[in-house]
Amino acid sequence: MAFVAHTAQNIESTAENLQEELRRLQAQKQALERELAAVVAHLGSVQKTLDALQELMLTVPPAGPTTTAGDRMGEQQPTAPTPEPGQEDTGSAGSEPPPRPTRGDPSTPGAYGQLTEQILSYFATIGDTNVRARDVAAALGRDTDAGSINAVRSTLDRLASGSRIKRTGRGLYCANLS
Repeated sequence: MAFVAHTAQNIESTAENLQEELRRLQAQKQALERELAAVVAHLGSVQKTLDALQELMLTVPPAGPTTTAGDRMGEQQPTAPTPEPGQEDTGSAGSEPPPRPTRGDPSTPGAYGQLTEQILSYFATIGDTNVRARDVAAALGRDTDAGSINAVRSTLDRLASGSRIKRTGRGLYCANLS
């Protein structure tokens, strides 16, 4: 009878150890999923930035001579030598590079709301997990200084007030799945 009691105790002890191991593994899985979501969000951000820089490199004219006062005052300067008589003009009339987008131009796609888009994308990947502003900033690679973290924090507050994400506690946010 003592053997049976001892065996039952061993089984119970093993089951408790496995329960603890299961909880630890589930917590580790959630942490890894959050970390993966942060890497995916950061990867997307880096890819968008790289694409924008590559596009910008295609639209920026090569560095030429120093700008003169006449250039700044709107006077036209010759841009190519005048063709010799009898030669065809093979110039590129009408092929001026398009104007570069500026941050203040609201018609430029993506000029506003890049941080908002990154945050919403991050919350789409983490589901109903509660996170702090500092965690979101770290996931987006924006935890380098207090100003960057505060920008994330204020964007989170704005998104929460607009019901695009939920504020679940003091400094805690989660996706608005409803």
